[in-house]
Amino acid sequence: MKRTKLSGPALFMYGTMIVTALTTAVCFFLYYSKAAGNDVILWVGITSFMILYHFGLRILFGEIAKRIPIDPNGGFYRKRIFEDRLYKFLMVRKWKDKVLTFDPASYDFKSRTPRQLAVTMAKSERDHWINEIISIASLAFILLWGCWPAFVITAALAMLFDGQFIVVQRYNRPIIMRLIERIQKKDGTKMPSEISGDKNERNDKTVV
Repeated sequence: MKRTKLSGPALFMYGTMIVTALTTAVCFFLYYSKAAGNDVILWVGITSFMILYHFGLRILFGEIAKRIPIDPNGGFYRKRIFEDRLYKFLMVRKWKDKVLTFDPASYDFKSRTPRQLAVTMAKSERDHWINEIISIASLAFILLWGCWPAFVITAALAMLFDGQFIVVQRYNRPIIMRLIERIQKKDGTKMPSEISGDKNERNDKTVV
């Protein structure tokens, strides 16, 4: 069985998780065991923990969500009236091809059908909406460690980071959906209302 080669962003995330997990464990042990009560050690540990939290939960929920059927035609994924103006204001067309991709093969137009691409894009958008919730949930750590400005800022930055991927998916997907509609009219077929995906679609895993 051929193993899938991890992309640069994927390797970065997994490598960072290993480093931050070790750093968190060491710093928390030193601080809470009173072996070293320096506040610097605590905040290095907290910073490492928050990076691990954001990366780890994104991958975990991405793995869970990709097994749930999705409908790219669903109302949640349809373009809203205001979106064209928003994307023009944000100049999405100029930077959309420069965003990071966790699994570039999932977006390969040569090896994937328009239907598969539509499913991948919808899954990616859903994943990043889940990530937005993960970022908001991180504010709960204020109750444990205080220093609310640090947690608010990191949560806001994480939400902006995920927001760019939501924008790109919502910008690109209507183009694919129009292509599918043209193919359907030509062939007289109809896209299933709910798609669990074939083997490739079930293995979709996109950006952070």
